[in-house]
Amino acid sequence: MSNSVAIVTGASQGIGRSTAIRLAQDFSSIVLVARDRAHLEATADAVKSAGAQPLVLDLDLSEPAAAQTVVDRTIAAFGRIDALLNIAGAVPQIDLFEMTDAQWDGGLALKLHGARRLTIAAWPALKETKGAVVLMSGNSALFPKAPYAAVGTINAAIVALAKAFSDRGIADGVQVNSVLPGPVMTGRRESYLAHWAPLHNMTVEEATAKFPQDAGIARYGRPEEIAELMAFLVSPGARWITGSMLRMDGGEVKSL
Repeated sequence: MSNSVAIVTGASQGIGRSTAIRLAQDFSSIVLVARDRAHLEATADAVKSAGAQPLVLDLDLSEPAAAQTVVDRTIAAFGRIDALLNIAGAVPQIDLFEMTDAQWDGGLALKLHGARRLTIAAWPALKETKGAVVLMSGNSALFPKAPYAAVGTINAAIVALAKAFSDRGIADGVQVNSVLPGPVMTGRRESYLAHWAPLHNMTVEEATAKFPQDAGIARYGRPEEIAELMAFLVSPGARWITGSMLRMDGGEVKSL
């Protein structure tokens, strides 16, 4: 789309980085938001090579003022917002009975409240362009378990939040959906497996093979595959999809 602007949070790595690079095929400008400046600059180089103009904003979206800063700097640079993809936020995988209030608050601050504040701040601009919003959730929203209770709880809240935004969006012309990925092989997952394997007397290779088997899937997903879904949801072809939660999980969830 000519003269079109997408904001991607969590753009320094993983699904966020892959989504930003993929969207460079469809949007003229990509705003890259995350805390790690060096990794954002690397994403910006890839976005530029893919054909779009990047804007790097190294901000912590768990800080309340950051959302308005993102919107203000985006409008100052490009004059509009056509799509917002809320991908930032890693929630600690800590047992329900061990996770502290501070750890709960930290998980909520970025993934839930950061996305909520940024969507609200961007809403007037999205209303003008009849734009699209995607909020990143995860399959754990559908089956929260004690060992990672916060992940499931926060992901479920994000699905509900997206539904609420989509309800307002019907009147305002803003499309809102949530995406629920299954197990995706990102740098964060690689680090987790490297930590988990020796604690369970496994090699990293054994641990890496174990998780897809336990999930009943053939393989891990790739960040680029989730990026394709994200790109579709903010494309003209998806305009009648709103208020939906879309799973992409290799068949992990067996229920209807």
